[in-house]
Order: sequence, then structure tokens, then C-alpha cells
Amino acid sequence: MDYVNDIGYRKETLKKLLYNIQKSEDLIIQALYDDFKKPAFEAVITETNYVISELKDTIKNIKKWAKPKRVFPSLVNFPSTDYIYKEPYGNVLVIAPWNYPFQLALCPLISAIAAGNKVTLKPSELTPHTSAIIAEIIEKTFHINHVEVVEGGIDISNKLLAQRWDYIFFTGSVTVGKIVAKAAAENLTPVTLELGGKNPCIIDETANLKLAAKRIVWGKFINAGQTCIAPDYILIQKNMKINFIKFLMEEIINAYTKNTEKSPDFARIINTKNWLRLVSMIESEKVIFGGQSDVNELYIAPTLIEEPSLESAVMKEEIFGPILPILMYETEEDIKNIITRYEKPLAFYIFSENKSFTKKIIQTYSFGGGCINDTIVHFSNKRLPFGGVGHSGIGAYHGQLSFDTFSHHKGVVKKANWLDIPMRYAPYKDKLASIKRVLDWL
Repeated sequence: MDYVNDIGYRKETLKKLLYNIQKSEDLIIQALYDDFKKPAFEAVITETNYVISELKDTIKNIKKWAKPKRVFPSLVNFPSTDYIYKEPYGNVLVIAPWNYPFQLALCPLISAIAAGNKVTLKPSELTPHTSAIIAEIIEKTFHINHVEVVEGGIDISNKLLAQRWDYIFFTGSVTVGKIVAKAAAENLTPVTLELGGKNPCIIDETANLKLAAKRIVWGKFINAGQTCIAPDYILIQKNMKINFIKFLMEEIINAYTKNTEKSPDFARIINTKNWLRLVSMIESEKVIFGGQSDVNELYIAPTLIEEPSLESAVMKEEIFGPILPILMYETEEDIKNIITRYEKPLAFYIFSENKSFTKKIIQTYSFGGGCINDTIVHFSNKRLPFGGVGHSGIGAYHGQLSFDTFSHHKGVVKKANWLDIPMRYAPYKDKLASIKRVLDWL
């Protein structure tokens, strides 16, 4: 089967994938729960439904996206018609993370297939139940020569990275992203790296504090804080801090009750290693809410930390868990002194009714993407690019941009034969002044 050129075949296999995912949705939700007690509601809105929506959108638009695009020709080439052709890279490696193990494995896969590539998918070994259901769905849907799932740990990832690929798509930590980039560089393989960073959340004196608290609690503690675009720390105007903390506490209780450990709506930490890392962050800080933990359940309560040292672990590394440090500022210089300590973040959040302030912040700081008066919801719009900048990532995807990410854009000029202007040909004697006049005019 010609997987590369047969767009009809690509579309039919994506329809088959859609059918198999919809048929297996309850099993996927159960697998996510078995891996780290992800609530069914979160599993649907952030994993299965997101993938289903991506599939439907891709199936609907694949022919339009794949069609050669005619562009205005250069007058230098008159008469000609010019096109951009989108061709697949070839053999693609997708390495998926554990925090959204279904969505972040399937969405790149869908786009790579739509663009005509053959794919090797490496799901995360830290979510074995989800990895197994992914492998089962892929086996039911695709020929082994078209899509292959390779399960395993770090040794398997290293073996895969040692091979030559035409494109690599990686989602994960900055540390591992550098390893992937180094391996790709050996063969000059293009990459997309979806990484992370310390995502700031600024709250000024004009913000609606109660609503801000509600939206921040949701964006921070969904998936137990294990989200690459979750707010990593709060920067709040000094006079607003006391009231804001009160609202945060109220909203955490509203969402998860006073006994969060018993809440069916709060996920768990992925493994003991990460649990120990997060607990060590809490132990040396001023905890003003939460802080409870249970290693047997891999549970850490939603935790608020007040004014941690900028040299503390909780402020030196990406948290990736249900811990929220709260720092105050008085001037914009205070904001700058904190934000510029870190690499460019994947996400950036501002809560304010001051349009000039939000505009200035957006123009001043470089970041992957973000929201004004909300958190993480920019991820849901397929018409917005999603990706980092600098240490938070290379490249972007979502919607049509995902199709384009997995396509080489090939420019082609189709020259007509009914006219052939002789000026460009040698000998060039007596043509220099004329060609300068023509080029200046163009």
C-alpha cells in the first residue's frame, strides 16, 4: 500500500482509528485511572475527547490541507505558476510523555499519518495500562509497516534515538529534550520538542480575585498539577495577597472538599520518585495550606507555599505537581527581577483588567503561549499554535499546523514555454545596465 501518496487511504485509516478509539473509550478512561487515578471527567476533556475532536477535524480537512497551494509568482520568472507542495518527511519517531499519555501520544500520531508519514510510536513506560491500550488500538487500526508501537523504558528510547529518522517529535522534560536534540543532530534530523519551564502567573491590583482563584485552582491542580502549562508560581501585587490566599483556600475546598485524599476528582502522583521529589520541596517551606501526603497512595494534597526563597528547590526547578508558591511584588521591576531569572516559559498567565499593563507584559516577555484572565485554556483552540520557545521547546503544532509540522513544504515553479526572455542568458555584454533597471523596477 502506498501510505505516502494515497490520501484516500490515509483518510480511511484515520476513520478506522476514530472508530476504534470511540469503541474503546471506557477502556482508555479505566487505563488512565489505573495508572494514576486520573478522574474520568479529566480523562474525557483532556484525553479521549480531545483526541476524538482532533481526529474529526483532521478527517474533515485532510484533502484541503494536503492540496498544493498556489502562490503569487515572482515577476522575475514570468511567465510561470508557483506552488507549495506538502510532502511527508518519511519515517517519523514520536516519543510521548506520561502526564497526558493518551492525548500526547495520539495527537502527533494523527497528524503524522495525515501528512503521509510512517510512524514509530514510543508511549511512556510510566503509564503501562495506557501504553497497553494504545498498542492494542494501533494494532487493530494500522498495518505494522505503517504504524508501529514500541513499548519499553529508557534503554528502548536510547536504541530508537540511535537510529536514523526523517523527523522526531518529542514531548517531555527539558533534560531529556536536550538528549533527543543531540541524537537528532547526528543525522541533521528535524525535531519538534515540546518541553516545559516555570510558568508565571501575574495578578495585579485590578484583577477579579475570586474568579482568578477559581480559574487558577482548576488550571493548577487538574491532573494533580502534572501539566506542562500549569501555573508554576504566583506573582501577586502586595496589597492583594491576603485576600487572594483566602480565595485560593476556599476554591480548593470547593473543588476537592476538606479531605482531598478522598476526593474522586483529584489524581495521584505518577510514581514514588516524583512523589519524593515533590515532598522534599514542601518540607523546607512555609506551607500555609495543604502539605499532607501519603506515599502508599502517591498522594500529595493541593499545597500553597508563601514567599519561598528564590534559591529554594520549589523556585529553582519546574514543580510539575500540586504545589503552588505565592510571591508578592510591588513594582514592575520586581516582576522583571523574578521572571528573568528563568528560561523562557512554555506558558504565561496574567490576571488583570488593565489593558495597558497586560499589553506591556505580553510585549516584554517571550513565552510559548498563554492567557489573560484564565489558565491553560489556550491549549484547547486548534487555531492557535502550541509550542515553546528557547528551553521550553522547538516548533509548534495543533490543527492544520500539526499537519504542516509533519510535512516538508516544497516550492515548485512551473515555467511556461510560450515566452522566453533572453536577458538572463550569457553572453552578458551590454545587459548589466538593463538588468539593473528591471530589478529596481521589480
